[in-house]
Amino acid sequence: MLFPELRQQVLEANLMLESEGLVRLTWGNVSGIDRDQGMFVIKPSGVSYADLTAEKLVVVDLDGKVVEGDLNPSSDTPTHRILYQEFEAIGGICHTHSVHATQFSQAGRELPCHGTTHADHFFGTVPVVRELAEKEVTEDYEANTGLAIVETFRNLEIDPVKMPACFQAFHAPFTWGKNALDAVKNSVALEVCCEMALGTWQLHPDQIALPDHILRKHFLRKHGPGAYYGQQGNEK
Repeated sequence: MLFPELRQQVLEANLMLESEGLVRLTWGNVSGIDRDQGMFVIKPSGVSYADLTAEKLVVVDLDGKVVEGDLNPSSDTPTHRILYQEFEAIGGICHTHSVHATQFSQAGRELPCHGTTHADHFFGTVPVVRELAEKEVTEDYEANTGLAIVETFRNLEIDPVKMPACFQAFHAPFTWGKNALDAVKNSVALEVCCEMALGTWQLHPDQIALPDHILRKHFLRKHGPGAYYGQQGNEK
């Protein structure tokens, strides 16, 4: 069996979706990539988390070919493939339909940084990716979803390492990270920050964004060259 350690990590990451309350039914998937081999491991399509095992995960190469696995890979596999091809620094991808983050996607509303919880994970405003045109949906929906995400980050000159999240308009959020587990942690953070923002706007509809000097301090103390949060570079 290929990539036993990566399979185990991707399994744990997918199971976290349920334990962290990010999914209902089978509305989510996580993948992790082996950059040296140019292949990634991803959840099979429509399989319940209770039935998921490391052996049932599917190995796919960056051309989209199934290398190992008896089940169909996630329907979102082409999106993952495009993001791995274009965002070369990422090692894991997570897609959910978590309630509060999906509300932002459905509303086409970006998420400004209103506090340090957000700044610890996302360097600034989480962007919205445009809706897909009819031709894009008809021809290659999932791949074009990935291309639209890449297009947005390039047009806005956003570093995907500093901003490991986006809202796909009318769809749901995508996050990524240095590995599969990190991608899920970013989904957890995104969901919480969305919920916090909705509450903040109820209390203060005109609340301003977090001042830039505080944003930089909180992001860089965890992710900058002189990061000092946690133990030996790892979060507690």
